[in-house]
Amino acid sequence: MGPTAAGKTDLALALAEKYPLEIISVDSALVYKGMDIGTAKPALDVLAKYPHHLVDILEPSEAYSAGRFRDDALALMADITARGKVPLLVGGTMLYFKALQQGMSDLPSADPAVRKKLDQEAREFGLSYLHARLERIDPDSAERIHINDPQRLQRALEVFEITGKSLTELTVESGESLPYSVTKIIVAPFERKVLHQRIADRYKKMIEDGFVDEVKKLHQRDECHPDLPAIRAVGYRQAWSYLDGDYDEETFIYKAIVATRQMAKRQLTWLRAQQDGVWFDSSLGLPVEAVNQFVVEQVPQLKNNA
Repeated sequence: MGPTAAGKTDLALALAEKYPLEIISVDSALVYKGMDIGTAKPALDVLAKYPHHLVDILEPSEAYSAGRFRDDALALMADITARGKVPLLVGGTMLYFKALQQGMSDLPSADPAVRKKLDQEAREFGLSYLHARLERIDPDSAERIHINDPQRLQRALEVFEITGKSLTELTVESGESLPYSVTKIIVAPFERKVLHQRIADRYKKMIEDGFVDEVKKLHQRDECHPDLPAIRAVGYRQAWSYLDGDYDEETFIYKAIVATRQMAKRQLTWLRAQQDGVWFDSSLGLPVEAVNQFVVEQVPQLKNNA
């Protein structure tokens, strides 16, 4: 686990080289085909040597949820363990990790009175007013839901009005135990400026590698539009707006870097609450040896491979 640009993939590959592991991606963007550069998806030769489950399983026009991820991950974990290997879950979509560990909750049914009130506010004050309110009470949902997506926007606010809890809080809840012992490895640069620089460097490299052309191909597809979860991914939505002419390339890159830093901040906030997580500093490079020693001590199935 770790924030974006922390070195999770490279560390996972180093572990998979040494131990009988199979990698399950925990990333809401890597599931999509054709979204390679902007997601920092491992290269084809890497995926061939170290297969990643739950990568390239959907078209960008399709939706993927935390609940579906949980079902898919549990099925894969059962298959991997039945074959005598150890599942290694790798990624930065914290909602998916939470759903896997704690299970899914039932959301409240629609309330006509609350929906009528929200409809009236939308007409009177506009969707930007509703979206600003959602940002205050549930920044994670506001990040995923476009300002011009009234149905999802009002649903998120409706859930809060009915329950007093955010949609993010209610998406997962305690109760369903995970039938596995879990070792949580958290990798991150302990120096914030190091992480910020890596994010900026990564975006510059993505631009050099043809990220804009990648988004152009999505932009030209009739079934793709800015309200899709895939296109709402950080970096993609800024590039899409650039292609729509909303701002120039320099502004697009700046906005993408800022949005990624904000996402990393939210990821770190969630990770700090993981009391059973063990942290490893990647400021000066991958902590491969330290993690090797740790997993051998913590995961009995791997001791014979030390």
